[in-house]
Amino acid sequence: MSLRVIFTGGSGRIGRRVIRELVKAGHEVLNLDLIRLDDVDVHTMRCDLADSGQVFSCLNTYMRLGEPFPAYPPRIPDAVIHFAAMSTPMIVSDGETFRLNVMGTHNVIEAACKLGVKKLVIASSVTTYGVSFGQGHCEFPSFPIDEDLDVNPTDPYALSKVVGERIARSYAARFGMDIYCLRIGRVVEPEEIEDVFESYIYEPEKWYAHGWSYVDVRDLGQMCLNALQVSGLGYQIFNATNNSITNVTPTMDFLKLYYPHIPITRTLATFEAPISNRKIRELLGFEEKHDWRQYFTRWKQSLAT
Repeated sequence: MSLRVIFTGGSGRIGRRVIRELVKAGHEVLNLDLIRLDDVDVHTMRCDLADSGQVFSCLNTYMRLGEPFPAYPPRIPDAVIHFAAMSTPMIVSDGETFRLNVMGTHNVIEAACKLGVKKLVIASSVTTYGVSFGQGHCEFPSFPIDEDLDVNPTDPYALSKVVGERIARSYAARFGMDIYCLRIGRVVEPEEIEDVFESYIYEPEKWYAHGWSYVDVRDLGQMCLNALQVSGLGYQIFNATNNSITNVTPTMDFLKLYYPHIPITRTLATFEAPISNRKIRELLGFEEKHDWRQYFTRWKQSLAT
């Protein structure tokens, strides 16, 4: 079924690829951003998400510019996917990172709930686990990393994502609606797989902050599609990561080799990602299509020799 989806932050590196998957699946998308998305199938409205009035207006509009507009008034979208944010610390000041991310998320959720949108998908981050931008060398408390783990990050970006999750939880309870938060892993695009995974495989000690986990941007798009299709779960947090560890060593052996002092709370599958996506597979029906091993030709060549 084709849905009318408003997407925030669709002009960014990740957003534009996810929008591509939504359009490919037959959904109609309106992009809210400060920069125009160069896509003839998707209209962009300039919207400052820190301004609640702009957000309310932009969530209650037509999906594209028309001459003339339809005879009927604008209809509320079927879903909102919120990706717009400062994507890391130190793009702007710490206080501005926190303000923009938190206010933007609050304004989108508030407007969507009060307008009667039935489904929200919010981009959170695995940085909420406190390791990626931690103060010094921080470690995960146990493996696998799942959504029930307590989170207490120390940087303003990850903290803003935790606050965003709490805002989502509050509004989902108040309005009785579905709000799914995706804790997105390190996003890998197809053209970077060779370089990224060469380092992941041969310099694994450098990438503990990613939890030796990743998400292919095309599979991230599929996760968003799954989130649109599955309803009735209320407020949920999902690790948005691919199935596999970013290494060729079996996961249990890998963790015992590099982090023998960290508890392992259950046996992981042979190459299961330490930041586990089991919940999104079980509840949203996500099926991975882009395992890095089918694309990493340098690894295949080294095995052949």
